[in-house]
Amino acid sequence: MAKSNKTITQWLRWPIHFRITLIVLLIILVFGEIITLIEPNEFPTTFDGIWWAVVTVSTVGFGDYVPQTYLGRGIAMLMILAGASFVTAYFASVSSAAIKRQHSYLEGNVTFSGKNHVILIGWNEKANEMIDSLKTVKPYKQIVLIDDSLKESPLIENVHFIRGNPANEQTLLKANIQEADAAIITADQHKNEQDADMNSILVLLSLKGLNPNLYCVIELLTEHQANNANRAGANEIIKSYKLTSHFIMSSYLAKNGLSSFYSELNPASGNLFQVLPVNKELIGKTFKDASHQLLEKESILIGIKRGEDTKVNPPLSFEIQDHDSLIVFTH
Repeated sequence: MAKSNKTITQWLRWPIHFRITLIVLLIILVFGEIITLIEPNEFPTTFDGIWWAVVTVSTVGFGDYVPQTYLGRGIAMLMILAGASFVTAYFASVSSAAIKRQHSYLEGNVTFSGKNHVILIGWNEKANEMIDSLKTVKPYKQIVLIDDSLKESPLIENVHFIRGNPANEQTLLKANIQEADAAIITADQHKNEQDADMNSILVLLSLKGLNPNLYCVIELLTEHQANNANRAGANEIIKSYKLTSHFIMSSYLAKNGLSSFYSELNPASGNLFQVLPVNKELIGKTFKDASHQLLEKESILIGIKRGEDTKVNPPLSFEIQDHDSLIVFTH
């Protein structure tokens, strides 16, 4: 009895459409073989019997094979009564499974299985703009959006939506964090600045805990959590409060429509900043000479990154060293 119960339990664990498929196939094979044995003249091969069974239970009824004896017709009646209901249930279960899968995808419950993707934390206007930019620069790059405020997916091409708390381990595993290329954490617009920054740090700790090598960019709204973000392993800290204030003040001082210039800084416009290692031919040269050389390649030298220090527009006589990095504006 225990063994029988175990078998039934294992059977019931299979998906309903899979179980119905097996039953339908069994009915087709059994009745296809039986009709071949009963009426060998009308059904000379087993394949002919199976073909007749498929056509009959599917209610197509081509009429190319028809039982001639009373026994054969009785077998056909039994097969129709047994098989038609299961075939109907099969198509209903397949349709139900497809609809359920679609709803699960829209609701953000489907696990992402791709690799080398970008995980974007938080849905807001900044995230929408970043998605548009990335689609322009790297159109084939997969993006996994994690957010717990959206009710359903925004339905953007190459964007896989997962609904849940981004600080939760199960949510991050659904995003296949171990195979991700990078993660971008945007500030939660539904919280105040202090709480939003603390939440971002918590998400960063969760990301680095599951994938220490993941390249993480975090947005902070205040200065208080900058040190904590560094300790948590942030690769880049974007202090949006400083960037915004600097752009606003620059626009005020210039008084000549700098906002149109800022829009050109979007990578989607074809212009982007890059940090490049120094070529051997540039080592020992001055900032002026390196600028002229890069300008011939349609790149503008903005500054030099030396260790943790960054010098923007240094003196023309500034000498470039071996381990420096070049900050260029290019397209």
